Amino acid sequence: MSFEIKVPAVGESITEATIGEWQKQNGEYVERDDVLLVLETDKASVEVVAETSGVLKTKAEPGDVVPIGSVVGEIDESAAKPAGSSTEKSSSAEESSKSSAESAPQGKASSSAADTLSPAVRKLVEENNLNPSDIKATGPKGNLTKEDVLNHLENGGAKASQGKAAAPAAASKPSKPAPEPVKMVGGSTETQREKMTTLRKRIAERLVEAQHTAAILTTFNEIDMSAVMSLRSKYKEDFKKKYDVNLGFMGFFVKAVIEALKAYPRVNAFIEGDEVVYHKYCNIGIAVGTEKGLMVPVLKNAEMMSIAEIEASIKAYAIKARDGKISIDDLSGGTFTISNGGVYGSLMSTPILNPPQSGILGMHKIEERPMAINGEVVIRPMMYVALSYDHRIIDGAESVSFLVKVKEALEDPARLVLEI
Repeated sequence: MSFEIKVPAVGESITEATIGEWQKQNGEYVERDDVLLVLETDKASVEVVAETSGVLKTKAEPGDVVPIGSVVGEIDESAAKPAGSSTEKSSSAEESSKSSAESAPQGKASSSAADTLSPAVRKLVEENNLNPSDIKATGPKGNLTKEDVLNHLENGGAKASQGKAAAPAAASKPSKPAPEPVKMVGGSTETQREKMTTLRKRIAERLVEAQHTAAILTTFNEIDMSAVMSLRSKYKEDFKKKYDVNLGFMGFFVKAVIEALKAYPRVNAFIEGDEVVYHKYCNIGIAVGTEKGLMVPVLKNAEMMSIAEIEASIKAYAIKARDGKISIDDLSGGTFTISNGGVYGSLMSTPILNPPQSGILGMHKIEERPMAINGEVVIRPMMYVALSYDHRIIDGAESVSFLVKVKEALEDPARLVLEI
């Protein structure tokens, strides 16, 4: 009896997926709960596991776009489990491959050397029937130059097939060739093409969509991080002991953003047709960079979370994103996004909106700079922050006031406790 492997439903708006890679090979015996393949959707990667044991028969190749519910393979439940384990087979294959590699004849040195000759040098070598390996090379990376060949001939270098002195015509000293531009022999001109993943294509589409559909502007400000850094330094050990999570800066920023969203609700709203949809909750997306592209897991109802809960959730999402375990639900429902380019060293940038959201806050690198405070120049740890917003719904004054509200809360963290 064969059990069909179907593409699972992974979200209401998702109608197809791309075969990322098969974790098990065609004809291989698989156990129940083994990961069979990874599907790429426009929001996340999804693992498909075996619901029964048997021999796998694949019906789709990596890169194939398949509709939700389609059959991509079968498991033959009637097949007997092979005596040898897959580990033993793999080890045997590796040993066989190693043995074959060791017994394979080595390429001739002269052939290898000939492959790196420039056209001018190759012509000179062939005209004089020379063996490149008999000529002393002085060029870059040990390559032969035209001078090397001419010097070899001038010094009576033997020809490859005749085994005697060079022809009489070569005995007379040749005229010194005119200088030529330096040409690096053996430099790589190799290119590589790979198909974009469904996730990467969807990210590209959404970024272009944001630029084409919204009137995006960005306003900047800078925050003196002294107070937050002092508070963090004072309590980070106690915080870690109590909550088993590190006290970072993101928890403070999320709380500050929530207070600003309460004061300026349009920044937390969407445009749908000719209506403005206000949200009476704060679902804060935290942009996370992964090998597969940018993902934005969402802290649902972040206005109800403590800083410890925020930090714990961010840590859990980061681990899930790294391991490819993040779900569609984790990435859905955001009303505002925070992106931290500072972890990569960015000093200032203009973040792009995550549609249909109307605002995104960009955090950046903390850098000590001289600041004029109370008539004196002092060194302070400063961070530039940027708010990109949809000018169709958010006015300039409102965007600036929102960013000032965030700045005030972080420069005086007591405001976060008092919610003022």
